[in-house]
Amino acid sequence: MNRNKALVIGGSGFIGSYVCDELLNNGYEVHIADLQKSEFFNEEFIFHQLDILDKQQVDQIMSHHKFVVIYNFAGFAQVGISHKHPQLTFELNVMGNLNILNSIVEHKQGLYIYASSAYAASDKGSFYGISKYTSEKVIAEFNKIHDLDFIIIRYGSLYGERAKDDNGIYRLLQAAIQNKVIQHKGTGEETREYIHAIDAAKLSVDVIGQKDLYNEHLVLTGVERFKYKDLLAMIEEIFDYNIDIEYLDQEIKGHYKVTPYNYRPTTAKKLVANPFIDLGQGIVDCIYHLEKKL
Repeated sequence: MNRNKALVIGGSGFIGSYVCDELLNNGYEVHIADLQKSEFFNEEFIFHQLDILDKQQVDQIMSHHKFVVIYNFAGFAQVGISHKHPQLTFELNVMGNLNILNSIVEHKQGLYIYASSAYAASDKGSFYGISKYTSEKVIAEFNKIHDLDFIIIRYGSLYGERAKDDNGIYRLLQAAIQNKVIQHKGTGEETREYIHAIDAAKLSVDVIGQKDLYNEHLVLTGVERFKYKDLLAMIEEIFDYNIDIEYLDQEIKGHYKVTPYNYRPTTAKKLVANPFIDLGQGIVDCIYHLEKKL
């Protein structure tokens, strides 16, 4: 039996790897296009080595397969240092995205799901946020000119066992395990709506086939809002109060305090996970995985 093909560009990364698992669970033939395989690679996946800045490599994949859905999780994702690398940020997040879009149109592929960020609707996030917003506008223009079906998902604060050291909760837990001290640059009053990457992946796959969501901007965050000080108190309790929490009360450049959203003309619908992974249990699972890794 022929299965529908799904391509996940950046499928070796954090959220991308979870989406690949979810697609496989839903019966898709999963193709991953990335620079290298991840440690979470399943032998049922089909791997393509890809540099998104190489249009010929993109075309090589698109010309040999008919995909019903293409995800793009590739690019520069380090918000905190994007101000130091504006050219690289734009090359990967804008020009790489443009290569993919052109190839999708040329080879008449299916739905395009673009992994954007909450920072795309914000004046925070430095060049990372600007690059995501620019790519959103490019995708919308391809829709107008080429009738391209798309879904843009603006991901909020994700966490999970597969995260790397560019992830906020990962860095907190790593500091707790290795140094017994967590230093937070801010005051602790900053708020986030955390969502586990597994829940985010399920919602990212559930949108396929929901025609009312096509050509829309979606926001994907958690259902509960946490202050940073409450998150740190939870972590402190999980570690049985054997760690110290230090608030440095400094400005956190590039990051938002309460919400990333400022007024922009493009509104977004919100995807809500139900049921969802409890934050406390999710953090415990992250600690277990991180201790084994370290």
